[in-house]
Amino acid sequence: MAEPEMETAPLLKEIFNRDRLSHFAREISTIHPAFDGERFLQLASEGLDDLSIMQRLRQVAVSFHATLPGPYEKNIEILWDLAPRINHGFASITLPEYVALYGQDHFDLSMRALAFFTRFGSSEFAIRHFLLKDMPRTLAMMQNWSMDENEHVRRLSSEGCRPRLPWSFQLKQLIADPSPVTPILENLKSDPSLYVRKSVANHLNDITKNHPGWVLTKLSHWDQSDARTAWITKQALRTLIKKGDTRALHVFGAGHKAEVKVETFSVTPPSLVLGGAVQITAKLTSTGSTSQKLVIDYAIHYVKKTGGTSKKVFKWKELTLEPHARAELTITRPIRNFTTRFHYPGRHVVELLVNGEVLGEAAFELDT
Repeated sequence: MAEPEMETAPLLKEIFNRDRLSHFAREISTIHPAFDGERFLQLASEGLDDLSIMQRLRQVAVSFHATLPGPYEKNIEILWDLAPRINHGFASITLPEYVALYGQDHFDLSMRALAFFTRFGSSEFAIRHFLLKDMPRTLAMMQNWSMDENEHVRRLSSEGCRPRLPWSFQLKQLIADPSPVTPILENLKSDPSLYVRKSVANHLNDITKNHPGWVLTKLSHWDQSDARTAWITKQALRTLIKKGDTRALHVFGAGHKAEVKVETFSVTPPSLVLGGAVQITAKLTSTGSTSQKLVIDYAIHYVKKTGGTSKKVFKWKELTLEPHARAELTITRPIRNFTTRFHYPGRHVVELLVNGEVLGEAAFELDT
């Protein structure tokens, strides 16, 4: 059988296409008329089609270094003026990348540059190089950033030291011991910016992969009556909740065994072709004598190319069920290929999870 076709997605690396490189060259030439734009374009475009997005980003930064007048202090002044002229947030990350490559011997100036550049894109990747070189000094600076009036700078203080930041290298020292970031997370635990709170939640979720008890203890001392803090807590524990971790479920009042009877759990249609959708339905009736908090999820065991399966848990509903009351839930799930998931033919088991326990099972057959 032929491989399933994957939907075509825009190539992220085209953020750094030749038009963008020309934009860089024009803007720098306006700021610094002696800039050799043609040389920059030659260097930044070399082998461009074969480079990934992160390779292109770095090549632009290296090309800046090769064509700016120098020294580092002078180049930062030019890039400082360039920052607000760049017309794309991710494209702006070339500026922090330049700092990471060439500014590690200029700590104070580089820290000021990263705090400024992050307002236009993000310095989250660049700051990690400074953490590797001198973690105590860099974390002290990031703690100061966590109290900055600018939300982008505050977010950087959390996002930049995430132990498992996507698209970047892991910070092994913080994976082993997350305690050095405590002051930063404490300063941001009720931040008014959703942008910042998302980073704090993702940071804590990273830590749950190795230190779930540390995170749960930390959250138990935070004021959950604060809606902002409660939002962070819910998002931070999402991986543990999906795993049915009793301690995490207990935080939301759902750490008990659900007293329910599953009247119906079904998946329709029973078979379909790739590109269709399934409807998942559950009907539950309380068998308890008191109201109970329920966290309801569902899991799909996706068939893999090898014929085995891989389980993926999806959030469904959180509710309070009164004694002898009934809850009816329905959700539709598209079954189509994404850049992150292929679908293969075969029997896909679907499970109903209530407070972390599997209480029902159904299945559908996929024909690609």
